[in-house]
This record gives sequence, C-alpha cells and structure tokens, in this order.
Amino acid sequence: MAQALGEDLILPSELQDDSSSLGSDSELNGPSPYRQADRYGFIGGSSAEPGPGHPPADLIRQREMKWVEMTLHWEKTMSRRYKKVKIQCRKGIPSALRARCWPLLCGAHVCQKNSPSTYQELALAPGDPQWMETIGRDLHRQFPLHEMFLSPQGHGQQGLMQVLKAYTLFRPEQGYCQAQGPVAAVLLMHLPPEEAFWCLVQICDFYLPGYYGPHMEAVQLDAQVFSALLRRLLPRIHKHLQQVGVGPLLYLPEWFLCVFARSLPFPTVLRIWDAFLSEGAKVLFRVGLTLVRLALGTAEQRLACPGLLETLGALRTIPPNQLQEEVFMSQVHSVALSERDLQREIRVQLGQLPTTAPGPPPRPQARLAGAPAIFEAQQLAGMRGGTKAGLQVPRIVVQPPEEFRTPGRKPQTRGKTFHGLLTRARGPPIEGPSRAHRGSASFLDTRF
Repeated sequence: MAQALGEDLILPSELQDDSSSLGSDSELNGPSPYRQADRYGFIGGSSAEPGPGHPPADLIRQREMKWVEMTLHWEKTMSRRYKKVKIQCRKGIPSALRARCWPLLCGAHVCQKNSPSTYQELALAPGDPQWMETIGRDLHRQFPLHEMFLSPQGHGQQGLMQVLKAYTLFRPEQGYCQAQGPVAAVLLMHLPPEEAFWCLVQICDFYLPGYYGPHMEAVQLDAQVFSALLRRLLPRIHKHLQQVGVGPLLYLPEWFLCVFARSLPFPTVLRIWDAFLSEGAKVLFRVGLTLVRLALGTAEQRLACPGLLETLGALRTIPPNQLQEEVFMSQVHSVALSERDLQREIRVQLGQLPTTAPGPPPRPQARLAGAPAIFEAQQLAGMRGGTKAGLQVPRIVVQPPEEFRTPGRKPQTRGKTFHGLLTRARGPPIEGPSRAHRGSASFLDTRF
C-alpha cells in the first residue's frame, strides 16, 4: 500500500489549467453579464471549449451510445457487466449522460418506488420555519458563479430550496445540514429536482450515513480512520501534521461532507463523483490521501510549513495544474486502499472509541460500498418482500410545522458544528434533555 501511494510527488507538465470551480464559494468577484459561461455553466470559467487533453467528439459519442445501451438494460448491466461499468466510470462519463446514469448508480429509482411519500407531496407541504430560514440564508452560497444559481428567483436556487426542504420533511430526525447544499447543487446541475432529491436521499442513507445527522458521528470516526491510514501510508506527513497541531477535523470535514465539490476544479469533481458513486466511500479516502501527499509530500514542502496556518494554507492552495482530472485521477486510483483495508481500519478505530463518547455510536456497517452493493442489497430486499431493516423506507407523515419561534432566539447548533466536533472530542459528554429543533451545521463558516 505504501509503495502504491509513495512519498514522491508526480509533477505533470504542460497541463491545461481548467479551474472552473476554484473560487466557486467566493463572492469576491461577482458575475458579469458580459462574461461567457464555460461548458459546465460557470461564468468566466476557462473550459468553454474542449482542450487538447480532452477526448475527441467521436469517442465521446461512442461512450454516450454505450451508456445509453447499458442504462436501457440496467439490471443485466449491474449483475453481469459491472466491471465494465467500473472501468467506464474511471475513464470518465460524458457529463450529458450523468442525468441518466447517476439515478441508476444511486439506486434512487428503487427508493422512489418503495416510498409511500412522493416528492410532489413533500415539495408542496409547508416546511419547518426554522429550517426554511436557515436554508434560505445558504442558497446564495452554493456555486454563486454558476449560471443556474445567479438569481434568487431562478430555477436553480428555487429548485435547491425545494430539494432541501423536502429532505427535512422526509428525514425529520436529521433535519438540514449546511453541507447538504453543495451536494444537492451538484445533483441539480445534472438532474431534475425530483431525481436530485432521491439521489440525495440515497447518498445520505447508504453512501454516507451518519454524516449529516445531529451528532455527525460518522465524520468523527472517519477522521480517526483517515489519520490512522495517513500514519501508515505517509508517516513523514503524519508526523509533520502532529508537530504543527493540524488534526484531521481541521481540513477533512469540508472535503468529505461536500464530496470535494467546494475544493477542486469542477471537471475533477465530476470524475471523483463518478468513482464515488461507483465504488463507495473508499474513493473519498483515496482522494484525501492524494491531496495531502500533493501538498506536503516533499521535505521542501514541509519545511515551508513550520506552523499550523502555513500547513492549512498548503492544503488549500495546491497548484491547479496538479489537480487536472486525468493526471489527478490516475494518482487517486493508484492508491492501494481496498474496501477490506478500509473496513479493517474502521473496526480497529471502533474498538478504540471511548465508552463515554457523547451521542449515538457510529454504525459503519450501514454504509454500503457503492453501486453494486446497493444494487445487490436492494435486490435481496425485494426478494424478501422489503423486510431488510437497513433498506426499508419508513412511512413519512408530513405534519404542520410547529409555532414559529420569536425572531430574537437563535436555533440551537449543538452537535452540528465544527466547534461542537472539536469540543466534544476533548471534553466530557454533554448532559441534558434533547431539544426538538437543531440548527444547521455551520462548517462552511469555519474555513480550514
């Protein structure tokens, strides 16, 4: 594993700079009506036309027709030809086909069919005023340089509001987490709101369970797992991070919670999502290890980061030419981290968790390893009549919202902020009765 990851940086040469999403979470430079949108919809992006590093149009068309054929016979494809699907995901799926492939990869059509509540019912139902107010404050922050989300009255922001509101009604015990905004926005760029909603449900339920709940217990567990993998695969970098006091909770949650949507060039983000939906959460660990190695892989880079601020700055300012999709993804796939390795490390870290840890214990067994595992589990659940507890969609009863609170009282955010994660990891368990309302996770307000 260590040889596959390595300590030496691979410095690609003469790569095209395609940073269409870099700075997408910044409002320093507002969009101008005279600036051209690139092929991904970002105003002023540098990828309006395919460059020399992109495949020719004939090859793209050939891949499109191949995916059309696979989606028309999806059960046969998943049961007999999944290895070919995996290879195609690693090569890169044309963005025009994601609208058809992603719901099938996520299994959202099965979730939609088995649910007694429809998206139309949830979208028309009145939302909880607390969640609606919090969601409304976050809408303009999601890709403000993308043409879909420029206007508050546009279909992008309005669709995002409906999808996030519907999720708070579909999963009232989880509510709304601020990190769900970028995830839902990426889905809306390629899918209608209804399909984007069911894909968001699948990501939160099967791909990343426990990430967006009130205690975010799975994020804390994965941070410990990532630190252990870093200590094993990149010991010099791990030692440097320990010396300067940079723990994984200072940089990892923004990467994992948003599935890197706010941290990397958008073409690279799409390739990561393809691999993530196909192979599961192990792709997130591979990408994280690759980013840390690119930022701190050499002795010169570590010497240039003598403190905490310099190290965090290096992690967020990796040169864009090293993050281009082809070269970067080849390094990600070369990391020898299998699903078995990841599960073994999770079991080790679960055994080391303190018994006095606040909140419910993490349930990593509920996380399925990508599209094939979800497909097989749902097929098994269908054969058993949907009796599998982990896949049974509960019946949702939409109730009218509670009485609106006074404007002067702020919603509680305990357990869903980065500050809560850090203090809970060090301090004693917090006692006291649970409250009916929780505020959203303000992780985007704490920049790493």
